[in-house]
Amino acid sequence: MTAPDGTSPAAPHRSDQVRAHLVDLVHERAVGDLLPSDRELSARFGIGRTSVRHVVDMLVAEGLLVRAQGRGTFVAPPRADFQMRITTFGEEVRRRGMTPGSRVLVAVTVPAPDAVADTLALDAGDLVYRVQRLRTADGEPWAVEDAWIPVALAPHLLHGGVPESLDGALRAYGHPPTDGAETISAADATAEEAALLEMTGPRAVLRVDRRTFAHDVPLIHSLTSFRGDRYSVFVPLDEARSTGPVGA
Repeated sequence: MTAPDGTSPAAPHRSDQVRAHLVDLVHERAVGDLLPSDRELSARFGIGRTSVRHVVDMLVAEGLLVRAQGRGTFVAPPRADFQMRITTFGEEVRRRGMTPGSRVLVAVTVPAPDAVADTLALDAGDLVYRVQRLRTADGEPWAVEDAWIPVALAPHLLHGGVPESLDGALRAYGHPPTDGAETISAADATAEEAALLEMTGPRAVLRVDRRTFAHDVPLIHSLTSFRGDRYSVFVPLDEARSTGPVGA
């Protein structure tokens, strides 16, 4: 029996074969390489084009493939699936098998702006370091990071230049990060961000507003804008557990 889209009872197994074939091609080929069309995959695996399209759509959603209207399906640039935990940009990029890098844009000592003083539990006029960097992975721009750190926690932090890892430098001062909180929102890149991130197409970014603590001591307030096509968030979910009577 054949379904309206041309699939057969064996289609679920063939869908798995199509998926495995495309994943293999992603690993074998370079970013931007053209992949077989839906029609070619349908003929090769004996599966309806609707089922092929579903497999491709799933791989697009996972960030492995990218579709271009009227042009075809291509190998997508790698994306970072940053997990919700206290890690640095460098650690997450290395976890992906890539090489992190950065270019310092701003490194100054200034009185804390009101909003920064509030998030870092400082008094008006207290000094903070402001460190803005362009963060890269394998030389490609991924994010613009703006970080604020109380000078009192690390009096000589910027002596000799900006350390590779701000978290690591704070550890050396006896303030290891232990926990934090993030707010993630979607936004359009500013003109400056779009230029730094070399965004020539869609200008969507994910903005991550993070506060990092050493127990109850605020360490860093950072605002990072990630290219939307190179960033995703991994959030593990547990089964919901009732904390009271059903319907309460």
